[in-house]
Amino acid sequence: MSTSLLTYSSITKKIIMACAGLFLVLFLLVHLGINLCILRNDNGDWFKAASHFMGTNYIIKIFEIVLFGGWIIHIFTGVVLTLKNWASRPVGYYKSNKSNTSFFSKYMIWTGLIVFTFMAIHFMNFYFVKLGIVPIPQGSGAESKEDFYRMVIALFQTPLYSIIYIVLIISLGFHLYHAFQSAFQTLGINHNKYNSTIKMVGLIYSLIVCIGFSIIPFYFLCFYKG
Repeated sequence: MSTSLLTYSSITKKIIMACAGLFLVLFLLVHLGINLCILRNDNGDWFKAASHFMGTNYIIKIFEIVLFGGWIIHIFTGVVLTLKNWASRPVGYYKSNKSNTSFFSKYMIWTGLIVFTFMAIHFMNFYFVKLGIVPIPQGSGAESKEDFYRMVIALFQTPLYSIIYIVLIISLGFHLYHAFQSAFQTLGINHNKYNSTIKMVGLIYSLIVCIGFSIIPFYFLCFYKG
């Protein structure tokens, strides 16, 4: 196999991973907006309505399949590229300062694995429950497998679960911060004129996602009086 073909293959994998990553970035904002509805003092009416719409609309169901596929593609290509990079440099640098790789880039695979853990837990507790693969959590008070409102409250009132959730969300924030910039660079949007803007938008986006998702378990753990 020629060197040019290997190079092309790597670039193609990076572009696929970047596109899948940006797709997931957009979904996270939608998901965050729906989740924040649960904080309204309306006995979960807004959240239940949004969850019902997401669970019954056929377009959304197709979107879920696309989303799950994008997530798998993003993970697979990320692992393949990392293993390939490690294989091409089996011996570490004699001096650590020879590498110009950023801190976030060096540990991208590890934050990615933490995010994978978070997603696995999330699917087990909600998505797989909806599909009937996993039983309704005992003691949650949920009346059906679609009653995410009671499931969320029960889980987030468990201190260990909430702490783990917040830690994983913080790791997601670090992962997103680098991934946001890396995706644009992979797609050829890399210029001193607007790199600083992309970096700032990535930081703001990561903070919104990190703080937004963390507020929910913090609220139910510390302030909820239901």
